[in-house]
Amino acid sequence: MKKFLPLILLAFPTASFADITHSIQSVASVTTVAASATSERIAASISVAGTNVTPKANDTAGLIGSLDLADDGITNGVPTVDYDTSFTVVNTGDAFSVSETYLQADSTSTTASTVANGVAALPLLGTYTVVSGGDPGSVAITLDSGQGLTVNLSDMGAGTTATLQSTITLGLD
Repeated sequence: MKKFLPLILLAFPTASFADITHSIQSVASVTTVAASATSERIAASISVAGTNVTPKANDTAGLIGSLDLADDGITNGVPTVDYDTSFTVVNTGDAFSVSETYLQADSTSTTASTVANGVAALPLLGTYTVVSGGDPGSVAITLDSGQGLTVNLSDMGAGTTATLQSTITLGLD
């Protein structure tokens, strides 16, 4: 029986608490906005609005001028207008109003925006955005043995951000 006593003692678990958390984290970063360019063409459109009038195009009442979307009707990416719209007042002597709008599309342009830092030139169309990019200048970041962070930024330009962060966590339960 004496031989079984150590085995019996091992069968009963003992309480043990060893929840220890330890972390040291240091982060130093410099980010710079990249150069970019976007360009969007404007489409062609015709619209007519009116009261007490009848539109007429190509000798047909009720029609408005149209865009020629056939291959031979497009020059440099811009469709031509097939027919002009004329208007006839429906009730003579009554008030009337008419508004006709034609928005010409962007042609395939050779004028281009040039962006530095490896971004290709894009055509300048109806809507465009050009970002020249940031300039980090000269950056030096150091971390000493006591978790002290220092940053030295000289000639830092627009579009550049420097971030320093140090975290020390110790938890015992």
